[in-house]
Amino acid sequence: MSNKVGFDNQKYLETQSAHIRERIAQFGGKLYLEFGGKLFDDHHAARVLPGFAPDSKIRMLLELKDSAEMVIAINAAAIEQNKVRGDLGITYDVDVLRLIDTFRAKSLYVGSVVVTQYAGQPAADAFRRRLEELGVPVYLHYPIPGYPHNISLIVSDEGYGKNEYIRTSRPLVVVTGPGPGSGKMATCLSQLYHEYKHGVRAGYAKFETFPVWNLPLQHPVNLAYEAATADLGDVNVIDPFHLQAYGVTTVNYNRDVEVFPVLAAMFEKITGECPYKSPTDMGVNMAGNCIVDDQAVCLAARQEILRRYYTARCERRQGKGDDETVYKLEMLLQQAKVDDSFRPVTAAARQVAEETGMPAAAIQLPDGQVITGKTTALLGAASACLLNALKVLAGIEHGKHLIAPQGIEPIQTVKVKHLGSANPRLHSDETLIALAISAADNPLAARALEQLSALRGCDAHTSVLVSSADSGTYQKLGLHLTCEPVYETNKLYHK
Repeated sequence: MSNKVGFDNQKYLETQSAHIRERIAQFGGKLYLEFGGKLFDDHHAARVLPGFAPDSKIRMLLELKDSAEMVIAINAAAIEQNKVRGDLGITYDVDVLRLIDTFRAKSLYVGSVVVTQYAGQPAADAFRRRLEELGVPVYLHYPIPGYPHNISLIVSDEGYGKNEYIRTSRPLVVVTGPGPGSGKMATCLSQLYHEYKHGVRAGYAKFETFPVWNLPLQHPVNLAYEAATADLGDVNVIDPFHLQAYGVTTVNYNRDVEVFPVLAAMFEKITGECPYKSPTDMGVNMAGNCIVDDQAVCLAARQEILRRYYTARCERRQGKGDDETVYKLEMLLQQAKVDDSFRPVTAAARQVAEETGMPAAAIQLPDGQVITGKTTALLGAASACLLNALKVLAGIEHGKHLIAPQGIEPIQTVKVKHLGSANPRLHSDETLIALAISAADNPLAARALEQLSALRGCDAHTSVLVSSADSGTYQKLGLHLTCEPVYETNKLYHK
């Protein structure tokens, strides 16, 4: 891992805010602003652009909160399939509830939720009823045959006209969603059509960090975006409309390029002329102008592609992913010239596993040192590695006990005898609780606990698929965990 900052976040906040304000001023009546990516917790951007703050987008939006309302889009298929947001480990429908709570806590007005691609899915119906019982207005948008190419049908009463008209009350309508494929752009375009039918002049703009339009097509940052959306089939492409209009090469992605003729047709129907000549024109992304160390950014992006590759292999092993996604990520690894040497924790965990014949783990500390942990009678490998890393960070000798063995044994008894666990070894969360208890009368344990924040951003790897308890704890600590796509046992059922 590298501690080098490659991105100027303050410059980003200033220049990005200015561009959004300019775009709002461009349309006098109403602006639908599509917020791509994640408004909160944009950890992908923070990983590939070291220095980027995960809450940058929301900090900008808060400056406009008095004139803004939020509309959250969620794809009905994502609800039906229980699609999970990978970085938080929660389903998209649950994330909608989380987003509403978070927006309200920041005094941002949530106007409604729109369920896109609705085709009578029972799970979508249940979610709609739940939201309505909570007092949140819900609207339905439907699939349109031939989308996005059949423009004459889409821009008609039989296309967008069939969608329910979302009632909004503020001049700036921010359309966001729990993840890619939520239908944010289609929601905006549908609303433009309905506003036109209601005699309201409205505009559209897009704020999305990736792909970065003024970085090369094969730049690792743009390849990392493809890796992040590999399961969606997104592909970065040269924007042909921008190249034709200005003679300038810019990067966009296939879905925006495909839907641009729809947007152009929409505007021509509304105002007689489209204000944009290309998908790139629609955006206000200034991220590329705020990279201050391209080498640091490239390294971070390559590491992200490798992490995504391991995640895809594990999901395939667990029956949650497919071969196609893995194959695409293998291609991206080749394009980015990435291999396991970019991730020293991988080789370290494998080596300990081979030496002991048991699961092993490794963590790379901020100074580059790789710490390993092996499976013991008391601790799982992820727990042992965590304690070993904290010892090194706190300057504690390896042989010193942070948790007395006699303090672990009663916990194991409760786990096995009373809670029915087949695994007596402590998971990472249980280990941290035991460490916190020990800190009351063990100064070394207290010293180790103080180092937990130093683990944020560190890479970690395990030689087997770990439990949800271990992966969840590592995630909460901010560790970038990958696993080998191998189960610890030959059992068919795994927690």
